[in-house]
Amino acid sequence: MKIGELARRAEVGIDTLRYYEREGLLPPPRRLASGYRSYGEDDLARLHFIRRAKTLGFTLAEIRDLLALSGRREDDMAGMKAAAADKLVDVETRLAELDRIRDGLKALLASCPGHGALAQCPILHALDEDTP
Repeated sequence: MKIGELARRAEVGIDTLRYYEREGLLPPPRRLASGYRSYGEDDLARLHFIRRAKTLGFTLAEIRDLLALSGRREDDMAGMKAAAADKLVDVETRLAELDRIRDGLKALLASCPGHGALAQCPILHALDEDTP
């Protein structure tokens, strides 16, 4: 299949496909005599893998590692589980940071009456402080 069909079936842009090729996430495609790229069902499956991994929060560098692991299906699954566990730790860390941010914003909102001179706004004062 040509690049446009692959992009449509994988629900990604053509530029995304080219980017994935440059980054080594997709192997270099076969070229037809005309010079057009030619892709197969394995490329489509690889793109679906990439999209699902991105949905779970994996970075492109992490996805590259996952793809390398997935290419060695006879190996032990410990590496794949470790990669998923590492990502879970990362997600939990980000969630804790978001909880801290939410709590800070709630406290700021609760301290602000929402009317009066801006110079007296507790939110503005908190943002102006030198200490975090």
